[in-house]
Amino acid sequence: MGKEHRYKLNIIWTGNKGFGTESYRAYDRSHTISSPGKTDIAASADPAFLGDNTKYNPEEFLLAALSTCHMLWFLHLCADKGVIVDAYSDEPTGLMLEANTGGGQFKEVILNPKVVVADLSMLSILDELHDLAHKKCFIANSVNFPVSHIGNYSAREKK
Repeated sequence: MGKEHRYKLNIIWTGNKGFGTESYRAYDRSHTISSPGKTDIAASADPAFLGDNTKYNPEEFLLAALSTCHMLWFLHLCADKGVIVDAYSDEPTGLMLEANTGGGQFKEVILNPKVVVADLSMLSILDELHDLAHKKCFIANSVNFPVSHIGNYSAREKK
């Protein structure tokens, strides 16, 4: 077995409007995510579940975790292979199905990385490196739904 890594956060519900959870509509879904030495994150539920649409929700955090884990592995693999990435962005999308009885699950997540490399000759290996990044991503290996990617690649224009 490899190394173990443990993670810890502090989650504090900040949505008590003075009546606690007296009823489903009596409280706000707001909460704060914090960790020593890091900026607090104000979060809520999805607006469909009475959350605040100005704050990130758990479903968006899942997309962000999948996208950033994939990106960090991809950049690592590019550096190992001598592929110079000048820019990287992603617009991940996810489909979650809510059950009629409550609860639900994600059906899929699609990553849409846009990658700009330093030279045209580097474009041919990018799909292979994305596939390998997917296989190495800790978060993608931990979910029970498909995570795929559709790459959009270009090379820096020569000056």
